[in-house]
Amino acid sequence: MGEHPSPGPAVAACAEAERIEELGPEADERPPAAPEDFDPGNTGYISAGKFRSLLESHSSKLDPHKREVLLALADSHADGQICYQDFVSLMSNKRSNSFRQAILQGNRRLCSKALLEEKGLNLSQRLIRHVAYETLPREIDRKWYYDSYTCCPPPWFMITVTLLEVAFFLYNGVSLNQFVLQVTHPRYLKNSLVYHPQLRAQAWRYLTYIFMHAGIEHLGLNVVLQLLVGVPLEMVHGATRIALVYVAGVVAGSLAVSVADMTAPVVGSSGGVYALVSAHLANIVMNWSGMKCQFKLLRMGVALICMSMEFGRAVWLRFHPSAYPPCPHPSFVAHLGGVAVGITLGLVVLRNYEQRLQDQTLWWIFVAMYTIFVLFAVFWNIFAYTLLDLKLPPPP
Repeated sequence: MGEHPSPGPAVAACAEAERIEELGPEADERPPAAPEDFDPGNTGYISAGKFRSLLESHSSKLDPHKREVLLALADSHADGQICYQDFVSLMSNKRSNSFRQAILQGNRRLCSKALLEEKGLNLSQRLIRHVAYETLPREIDRKWYYDSYTCCPPPWFMITVTLLEVAFFLYNGVSLNQFVLQVTHPRYLKNSLVYHPQLRAQAWRYLTYIFMHAGIEHLGLNVVLQLLVGVPLEMVHGATRIALVYVAGVVAGSLAVSVADMTAPVVGSSGGVYALVSAHLANIVMNWSGMKCQFKLLRMGVALICMSMEFGRAVWLRFHPSAYPPCPHPSFVAHLGGVAVGITLGLVVLRNYEQRLQDQTLWWIFVAMYTIFVLFAVFWNIFAYTLLDLKLPPPP
């Protein structure tokens, strides 16, 4: 799944529009002339007439689809002026809001054949296009993603996390000589990775508990969801964004347990998995008409069934008589913490493909909410256990 041949004209129509190249062969990602040639009054704007004249004079050097989109940009400005900085961005191969507007304005004149209708696709091309359709609601973004994706770097974050979880599970299975319902083994909680309420001062446990699972049934469902949902999301949104959502869900899960289920330990990666899956499902629901992926109802149904089975197992295990009283079995509240992160922070991340999150007001609102929750949980862990005179289970 490396680099693939350039898509046909139908695909290039919008993708090339968002990936505009220089006007002439000598231009090296710089505007073809000095600002004073187009903006003698130094107003920061150039006239749409001059812009059209420039395009016409270079029409023989431009791809017809590029020319149509650039003309659409000129036509979309009713005031007859175009911001010079937007013009520089277009000539510098940058995506911009003006370019997006041009595409939308000129879309009727562009060939808008859908990506999946293209013929002669090899297996890797078809896979990449299906990933685009399953994660992005707009055809413009799908074409941009397909045209620019090279699988370098690959979706390493989700794959690495999954392999580590499997490796730790196998190691524990061998050391405990138990693979099904490992959590019932008397020595299970002695592992230094598990979150335990008596050891909550060891801060790493709020994160490392994801490498411990209750059993092969617990690990299996989490791995399936991570690979089926997390890997395609990382292919589109990148490791940084997906890692942000995943880790935020993991931390929120353990902190939620420390606040709402104070005497229970925590194991499993469900907090991070549920953050990713719930964000993805919420994105599909909110952009239902734009999500053209095949079998989207089936995919949502399968994801919800897997989540329900895993959550039901966690609830049953929590209230099942403990194998090491007086400490109860691991809590299920981490799942709910992950869902809360997914439909807030996660949804904003997935809805803003290739846009700067720091420019999104809603992003900062949810970051502030998450920060307040974390600070509240930290102070709760420091003072509430003593003030409530809560009797905790003995350390493992």
